[in-house]
Amino acid sequence: MKTIAVVIASLIAFSDAAHAADATAPVKEIMDATRSNWADNNSDWTDIFDASRLDHLYSKDFIAKYQAAAQFPAGDDDDGISPFDYDVIVNGQDACPLEDLTMAAAPPVNGTTEVTVRFKKSACADAPDAKDYTTVRFEVVEEASQAVIDDIVTENIETQGRDSLKATMTLIAKGQ
Repeated sequence: MKTIAVVIASLIAFSDAAHAADATAPVKEIMDATRSNWADNNSDWTDIFDASRLDHLYSKDFIAKYQAAAQFPAGDDDDGISPFDYDVIVNGQDACPLEDLTMAAAPPVNGTTEVTVRFKKSACADAPDAKDYTTVRFEVVEEASQAVIDDIVTENIETQGRDSLKATMTLIAKGQ
């Protein structure tokens, strides 16, 4: 009897895992757009925060913070990166075509899955850090049975700390 209970519990756990939303799916869509933005093909810039992406790739809390920050554009609103004056994924205004991109999802912790993306953003540059990797961490949660990005965390090279995009948007919305 104990064996049957263990088997049933295992099947239920496996079934729940099989039905869980793919935490890497929204990150892959953002990284595909970012990779295209920095490719050498001179294609149009893809706004990773356009209305259609906001609706299905980001959490409700992220969207609210983005919309509050968007009231304070950083520059020309036609370039697709307002309220920011930089690409929040490459964490800069300039980059080369992204190279050696990897993506890995950690096991969920308290309902949040961290998807870590690493890539070289300056491989074409003639600089000492040209071969360095950039690391971006996406915090992915599930809303309405769909995986959505709740925060984008980048490494701050100057402070060696991590910068939360949601915290940055909150500061922008406060006019800071």
